[in-house]
Amino acid sequence: MRIERHWWNGDRSPRGRRDVYIRTDGQRWEVEAQAGGTAGRSKLHPCPSRASAEILAGAWLGGRPEWREVVA
Repeated sequence: MRIERHWWNGDRSPRGRRDVYIRTDGQRWEVEAQAGGTAGRSKLHPCPSRASAEILAGAWLGGRPEWREVVA
């Protein structure tokens, strides 16, 4: 799976960092919400389409202004 989109909350501390990812292999989609960086906790949710992945990611982001999209 490759990362299609990635957001983070701008907090560089291990405890405060939050990330949201949309990943795809071209046929399957998944959204991951990560707390505490790569060593922290995460929730992974498979989605049937890109549109549903975007909706779920948007819900996890909650419309808060501190979220930044990471561009690779």
